[in-house]
Amino acid sequence: MEITFKIWRQNSPKTKGKIEAYKVDGITEDMSFLEALDHLNEQLVLKGEKVIAYEYDCREGICGQCGIFINGRAHGPHDHITTCQLHMRSFKDGDTIIVEPWRAASFPVIKDLIVDRSAFDRIIEQGAYISAKTGTAPEANAILIPKEISDKAMNAAACIGCGACVATCKNSSAALFTSAKINHLNNLPQGKAEANNRVLKMTKQMEQEGFGSCTYTGACEVECPENISILNIAEMNARHTKAKLLR
Repeated sequence: MEITFKIWRQNSPKTKGKIEAYKVDGITEDMSFLEALDHLNEQLVLKGEKVIAYEYDCREGICGQCGIFINGRAHGPHDHITTCQLHMRSFKDGDTIIVEPWRAASFPVIKDLIVDRSAFDRIIEQGAYISAKTGTAPEANAILIPKEISDKAMNAAACIGCGACVATCKNSSAALFTSAKINHLNNLPQGKAEANNRVLKMTKQMEQEGFGSCTYTGACEVECPENISILNIAEMNARHTKAKLLR
């Protein structure tokens, strides 16, 4: 396959970026999208040119680091997958593919396709954990948790923090990410003690980071690789109202 990549190049956060085109031959349909970028970088090295900077780690759809826009869509043309799970068989010989970083003020570009998502880390630091000492891990059946509750908590916990929800939202809202992290713990018995403080502190940090407000359009749910439901946002809002009243 011969593919033309049009890729966003930007040397640093303070420099202007631009789209540059690269025609790449020798790509096979069995390559993952990241392997195709590796192939392009190998060619750039042989030419003595600067390689394209992009993030990845596990390449198994777990870590969430590989997020980029591909032809205007977060993670590419398919629903509920990460960029590293996308294969070149999804494209045709001769295609032109536009590759860009996440676009959000709270995710400033570091270089090329890499953005700074440390805002997510700062939200996590405000309560996405249980601070009580629990000792060694208890026997699995020691704390009775109904299956409906455990399933709900685990579905929220599936969030990998890739940032696709923010990047695809017209308001650059982090409500889906934040609500998933809140509801994961607030639904479990171990998280009840700090539930109110957790929702107040994490939502406050989300606002301080400059993320936009949620207008419930549902774009985040469509692009989320883990299919996190926007019902989490409604639950977070209800918990936030309750916590403010109790405070």
